[in-house]
Amino acid sequence: MKFYSTNNKALRVSFKEAVFNSLPADKGLYMPEVIPQLDPYFIKNIQQYSIQEIAFRIAQTFIEDDIPSDALKNIIEDAISFNAPVKFLSADTGVLELFHGPSYAFKDFGARFMSRVMAYFSTSDDALLDVLVATSGDTGGAVASGFLGVEGTRVTILYPKGKVSEIQELQLTTNGRNIRAIEVDGTFDDCQALVKRAFNDQELNGCLRLTSANSINIARLIPQTFYYFYAYAQLKAQGIDRVVFTVPSGNFGNIGAGLLAYKMGLPVEQFVAATNANDTVPRFLRNGLYEPKPSIQTLANAMDVGDPSNWVRIRDLFENNLENLNRMITSYSYTDKQTKAAMEQLHHTYHYIACPHTAIAWLGSQAYRGEHPGSYGSIFLSTAHPCKFPDAISEEVFKKIKLPEGVEQLQHKTKDVVVLPAEFDAFKNYLIANK
Repeated sequence: MKFYSTNNKALRVSFKEAVFNSLPADKGLYMPEVIPQLDPYFIKNIQQYSIQEIAFRIAQTFIEDDIPSDALKNIIEDAISFNAPVKFLSADTGVLELFHGPSYAFKDFGARFMSRVMAYFSTSDDALLDVLVATSGDTGGAVASGFLGVEGTRVTILYPKGKVSEIQELQLTTNGRNIRAIEVDGTFDDCQALVKRAFNDQELNGCLRLTSANSINIARLIPQTFYYFYAYAQLKAQGIDRVVFTVPSGNFGNIGAGLLAYKMGLPVEQFVAATNANDTVPRFLRNGLYEPKPSIQTLANAMDVGDPSNWVRIRDLFENNLENLNRMITSYSYTDKQTKAAMEQLHHTYHYIACPHTAIAWLGSQAYRGEHPGSYGSIFLSTAHPCKFPDAISEEVFKKIKLPEGVEQLQHKTKDVVVLPAEFDAFKNYLIANK
């Protein structure tokens, strides 16, 4: 399988090159030259397969012979070593829990798969691979966990000062070894802009072997399709074969993976993109005008993105046809006040403790259900463990959360972090001085 740039469909590179280059020189994003179609018999009987078996079948259609089958199976068995259960709150509404990995966030799927793919392709003769990643909260922790101790790699994580939770910050800054953390005096959009600019700086690329672990990397997108198919398998096992997925959306990589799964043959009725106050996409779907704005800080910090990178991939999937986009994607945005009320209602009605992102997804699923009643499974995605957001959850409710063992251990570690302004020269000088 070859991959092209969303800015130049004539460009063709191998999977390996797309993974290591991360971002094409023309500043587009890599996409597969063909959307592979899964065997209808496989999808019809998907409930018979484990999450690892499903993941292998999907990954193989993209990677083909670039990684032999036995090696790919080993990568998946090692990377996807945790579950992604659907828990039903009612007969037709369930939550897909994606926080059972080591960093307690859905981004473990992409980060762990990508780190192992990079390790497979790397050799002892290769120069040190510098992995740059911007995070609004959960990406950095997943990448740190996925790459910690991986030979031949060094990870530099940029996060916005004062805009991640305490536990998220500890996950970024207490790793040591091959993981470095930079606290940027700015927003996530500033962090993301610094990373993107680094990939297009000739001097930096002349002295460092750079790649990205953000969702701009195609090796992050592919494994995120795994859990959509696995969620459908769980629904099929319950006798449900019509589904609407509601996805909490910030940088739009998560829902982008779901839409890719749909294009591969996953039978989905509709996708609902639920956002916080950063509503660039909901506004676009309403009026056809794409007008990014500076990101606004909210309780759902991982979604504080004013100019979502992966939206270009979604537009590419639909060939920039707004009518077709609107037919498949419904979008709503919510305030912090609405988010907190939803968290309280989820706990009161269902005894379910949700993080802010999950609560926003639930609001979106309820809104769509209200506008489109019918017989289908409504699945909303839970993208992070609620323990990571103590400031957003009432003290009384937070006491009921059983903290994972790893979180308790984090609280006894010491932070190691560099503070930089949101200026590219400062970031560039840091990278060169510490190469």
